[in-house]
Amino acid sequence: MLFEFIATIAAAFGMAGLALVITHLSKLAGKRAPRWLVPLFAAIGIFGFQIHQEYNWYQQQVAKLPEGVEVVKTAESVVWFRPWSYLKPQVLRFIAADIGNAVPQVDNPNIHLVNLYLFERRRSVQQMPQVIDCKAPARADYVIPEANSTLTIDEHVKKTTMWRPLEKNDPLFISICNET
Repeated sequence: MLFEFIATIAAAFGMAGLALVITHLSKLAGKRAPRWLVPLFAAIGIFGFQIHQEYNWYQQQVAKLPEGVEVVKTAESVVWFRPWSYLKPQVLRFIAADIGNAVPQVDNPNIHLVNLYLFERRRSVQQMPQVIDCKAPARADYVIPEANSTLTIDEHVKKTTMWRPLEKNDPLFISICNET
């Protein structure tokens, strides 16, 4: 985020410098440029860079994902204070699943343990281990057992009551359950 702030300031100075060149060229031509030209160009630089970053953030994050991690859901955003988002909605959040390391259970191959990663613009990535039941289909949060606990994944599955239904056309279900 610090680098983005520095780049935003650099874009403002760059555009203000362009306005200064226009101002000097207008003096050479015998005309006078308006005084508000430099602040206007600086504002254009700031807004232009920020809009560019908001639209390219998703592609930048997806390009950094390691092999085996796939995007399963995206959330596009349209906000009144970003009027350009009405023309093209922005992806400001998405969920990626570690498909390559999804662990089917030995006792019950319909049960998979998978890590979900929640990405959101200007926030750190959150990891959520999930238990996916391909037979039900449903999902539940997996609480990682403490170091001295002997609770296996199957025992956790039997104890959990917080199952959330999962649609068969859900990308998470398709990615995990169709791999087997």
